[in-house]
Amino acid sequence: MSKGSSRWVVSGLALALFASVLMSTSPVLAEDGKQDFGGIEPGKWVLGMRAGFSPVTQTVSEVPGFRTSTDVGSLVNFQAMYSLNKWLLVGMMLEWERHAFDREQPQQRDLGHQDTVSVLPTVELRPVNFGSLSPYVNMSFGVNVNSFGESSGTRISPSNTFAWRLGWGADYMITKQFALNTEMAYKRNDGHATVDGARNNDWNASSFGFLFGVKMYF
Repeated sequence: MSKGSSRWVVSGLALALFASVLMSTSPVLAEDGKQDFGGIEPGKWVLGMRAGFSPVTQTVSEVPGFRTSTDVGSLVNFQAMYSLNKWLLVGMMLEWERHAFDREQPQQRDLGHQDTVSVLPTVELRPVNFGSLSPYVNMSFGVNVNSFGESSGTRISPSNTFAWRLGWGADYMITKQFALNTEMAYKRNDGHATVDGARNNDWNASSFGFLFGVKMYF
């Protein structure tokens, strides 16, 4: 199976898993607690630590003679948020992502890996909660700091890019201070790269992220 095919298979399985978890917990939550508008108490600090994986949304480079293939990458995310009221939070995310790259043309070879550190000021909306389950959506704008570790003689230097991230997920409260979390997100990382001194304007490492972890409420 090609890397592109396996990427979409993994993404589909993750989406199915996320949907099945929400569907299975909803009936229980409906019995445990009623629906309430506003998903958090005002004045709360929320710290999140999540990890997961991230398939890119397309072939990173399709320049003739330099078409790449990319694996499903590793993803780590840290989050600090503050609730202004019952439904709106503001804060910051710091996200690290790594993808391995192969060159497909004119002959396949290992190029190395790209690391991306994203600094993301974030706003989050929590309109409602269902007992212990608190769904949310968030949006971030910031910067992607990209770097490349070469495994061959090809020198690659990706540009830093504007970051736009849209996420949606849910916290499941175990106690008043501790929650399990899952989140999916799209992150834009579209720029250019310098390859052996030549500029490649078709370098798009935008990705979908699938995160699983914990959050602490203070």
